[in-house]
Amino acid sequence: MADLGLITAMTYSFYKPLAEKNEAYISGLVHFYKKVCNVIALVIFLGGLGLIPFLKYVVNLKTDMPHLTLYYLLYLLNTVASYIVVYKTTVLVADQKGYITAKYGSIFNILQNIVLCLFLWLTHNFLVYLIIQVFFTYIYNFVVSAIASKEYPYINKKVSLAKDDIRGLFDNIKAVFVYKTSNVLINATDSTLISIIVGTTVVGFYSNYMLVVSKAISLLTTVFNSLTASLGNLIVEEGKAKRYEVFQILQTICSGLSVIVVTLMFFLLQDFIRLWLGKAYLLDTLVLYAIIINLYFSVILLPVWVYREATGLYKQIKYVMLGTACSNLLLSIILGHFIGLPGILFGTVLAKLLTYVWYEPILLFKQFFGHSSRSYFLELLKNIALLLVLFLLGSLLSRFLFVTGYLSFICKAFLLLVLSVSCVYIFYRKSTGLRFVKAKFGL
Repeated sequence: MADLGLITAMTYSFYKPLAEKNEAYISGLVHFYKKVCNVIALVIFLGGLGLIPFLKYVVNLKTDMPHLTLYYLLYLLNTVASYIVVYKTTVLVADQKGYITAKYGSIFNILQNIVLCLFLWLTHNFLVYLIIQVFFTYIYNFVVSAIASKEYPYINKKVSLAKDDIRGLFDNIKAVFVYKTSNVLINATDSTLISIIVGTTVVGFYSNYMLVVSKAISLLTTVFNSLTASLGNLIVEEGKAKRYEVFQILQTICSGLSVIVVTLMFFLLQDFIRLWLGKAYLLDTLVLYAIIINLYFSVILLPVWVYREATGLYKQIKYVMLGTACSNLLLSIILGHFIGLPGILFGTVLAKLLTYVWYEPILLFKQFFGHSSRSYFLELLKNIALLLVLFLLGSLLSRFLFVTGYLSFICKAFLLLVLSVSCVYIFYRKSTGLRFVKAKFGL
């Protein structure tokens, strides 16, 4: 629950004053968020300490894990560290200077990995590994904070906000908090229930799959999230027609990417796990289906989510996400009891289908674009139809190409990539999004 939605609420509140160059109000926001961050950091730390007696009920292992409490405390400190300076660095992100934090984040990440590899090789000690992580987190935060203070020296001036402004900010924070907390619960429920219902060992097997899938999601999410600040400024400066035009471009690009990524994952994930870890670590095909459907939701909805971040449509959606979290828990427990691991994962799929998968696009179109979302869902159905065609073609290809080693795996991946990219190009060649990409890169 790294930021509890606070960073999103903060970023959104900076868009308008930055566009208007209202330095006094920006400074007031920074000092208001500083107080909020300090309170949240304290609550998280004390709440985290209060959970220590219950760790043994969550971690379901056949053998004891030495230093479990110490490991947990270090993770807790790493989480609290993110609140120390975030109220300053968010100004950079909102002002479309996220590349600064990204650059230093990459530098510190590379340095951290080098040091981690060195110390793990020398000590083979997981405790040292965690201590190094915490150290680099704190150092990175202080460096980026200093950069923010240099870029915007006026944010160090203490300015108080009006009571009405504070009330509005708190309302927005609460809405984002409910939304983000519900989202965290949705994502955390599966692993927790797998540990309790099926066993912690199976969580490890499932984590191998999610390690690969989450990297793909993280890469795409990072790309689309980098557009949030630009969209925030677009919202302040442009009308509905321009906003919708940009959305169409993003949606087409994302639709094409979703087809390519989902196709590759569907046909390559099992092969990759088998080559990487061995047949003993393979999970049931039903599990793969559930993972792929959840992956599709995560990718195809990215433009909707990015616009939600930029527009601040959290008050209208927060309770829907809470409903998703509750229904996810209920459905996953029921289906997990009868079907096991696939049931837990399909419980998540059903919970999403019944709630935000259809509601968020409808809300965005109604509140922000001012017209029906019918065209969006028609395009979504076409996208799914294209996926089904690719699944059929990919299945035919897989019959003639058996993966026996890394070379045959690379050949299969290359052929699937060519097949999926070709189909996407043929299908979307006349779309607004693909025309934009071709014009952008001179194709």
